[in-house]
Amino acid sequence: MAYLSYFFTLLMAPLLLGLFMFSTAVTGQLGLPYDVASKLHNDSQSINSTASDWGHIVHEYAAAVLYPNSTNDIATLLQFANNGSTTFGIAARGQGHSARGQAMAKDGIVINMTTLNNMGSRIVVSQSGEYADVGGEQLWIDVLRATVDQGLSPVSWTDYLYLSVGGTLSNAGISGQTFRYGPQITNVYELDVVTGKGDVITCSSKQTSELFYSALGGLGQVGIITRARIALQPAPNRAVWIRLFYSDFSAFSKDQELLIASKGKQGSIGFDYVEGFVLMPQGPVDLSFYSVADQPRITALLEQYGILYTIEIAKYYDDKAAKTIAKVVEILLNQFSYIPGFIFQQDVSYIDFLNRVHTEEEFLRTLGLWEVAHPWLNLFVPKSRIADFDSGVFKGILLKQKVPAGLVIVYPMNRNKWDDKMTAVIPEEDVFYVVALLHSSGLEEWQLFDEVNAQILQFCNDTGIEIKQYLPHYEKQQDWTDHFGSKWQTFQEMKVKYDPNKILAPGQRVFDDL
Repeated sequence: MAYLSYFFTLLMAPLLLGLFMFSTAVTGQLGLPYDVASKLHNDSQSINSTASDWGHIVHEYAAAVLYPNSTNDIATLLQFANNGSTTFGIAARGQGHSARGQAMAKDGIVINMTTLNNMGSRIVVSQSGEYADVGGEQLWIDVLRATVDQGLSPVSWTDYLYLSVGGTLSNAGISGQTFRYGPQITNVYELDVVTGKGDVITCSSKQTSELFYSALGGLGQVGIITRARIALQPAPNRAVWIRLFYSDFSAFSKDQELLIASKGKQGSIGFDYVEGFVLMPQGPVDLSFYSVADQPRITALLEQYGILYTIEIAKYYDDKAAKTIAKVVEILLNQFSYIPGFIFQQDVSYIDFLNRVHTEEEFLRTLGLWEVAHPWLNLFVPKSRIADFDSGVFKGILLKQKVPAGLVIVYPMNRNKWDDKMTAVIPEEDVFYVVALLHSSGLEEWQLFDEVNAQILQFCNDTGIEIKQYLPHYEKQQDWTDHFGSKWQTFQEMKVKYDPNKILAPGQRVFDDL
């Protein structure tokens, strides 16, 4: 392991300081304290560990990797970066689950946030049970386990739980609970943020609120989230997990919108989770949820109709409701228009339901199909145009061209569950849909899927469907300006205020031309 005292001499001195003179300990006004310098590594293993990500599309090499043991280590590095004669990019990396190099820092420094675990317990539930203070490096699966142990749970999740808290809060954090509770960013009371200038600031909706709202959904552009105070509520014990099949998109979307409605039977007593899928015969079609006996029936149904839609819902319950949950679910399901006989359900623990994607991960890893390219496209589509998207994209592009669709997720959300003061952007309509095209490909074939993604985006542009990308990746400044719309000016002002040297999250390429 090569440490900074040697490392600066050979590699980083010209890059970072220009006229910096090497000393045995990099200290003083122009240098980095040795206790931080010793955590900065440039060996090949460290560099290679941050050169790729979940997407396996972008490959960029940092000059060094910081392994911090404290928030102060991060702040010190950022202060140092601001004081040098030559600036360089710094990116925080949690689990590296970005798809397009967003957590990379070419020729700069990547902060491996996972080593903050060395600080000891970083998930602390309040005595009142109203919230948990959680380190930005913590995984949501660990937050789930730690809180459920005390009979509590966060209310808003992502589908995959092996993601860092700071990472999802820098985007939004969405899943099937978002229609009811909002994204993860609206279920945060307080943050600790290390700004681009190296200041450590505690912020909330009432304290330094502009930083609080800028950081939540801010793509890491104004600061690195090192702690979040997450809202909790009593945890259920189990979940009834249901899938319903449809051959007609109109019936499918109508029932999904009924499920997320704030009034009537689907109000506070309704289902707790709502998502959906599109199944196409060119596959691959995952039937692992269903019994061996039911799988041929579903395959035959898909052959009959050529395309199917599946609503996935869940109703949580505790021991007190165990005797009545079946009747409650039966009543709730009476109003839906799914294909008769094509309803399937499981009764699972609350943790197993929330951690359902990890089971698929373990299976795909055994087949060598997890660490592959992921040319994903995630969109928010206004409700008024979702039928056009179905006919033009699902049927007109994916089905017609027989594109191996992989996992296609579709489900609606309520705009009033989002906080417009936060940086994350969504369509203007009261209801909008998540459309996640989760392609997987060989490491050399991802460009073919990107061509399909480009067709989809062009279709939306040509037909006037005012989409917003989730987990966006743009190459041009104007695209970013258009993406943020009315929020762009404020976001730009916050960047200038909290990261004036444009040090943070260079892999996002948001402010390259600022």
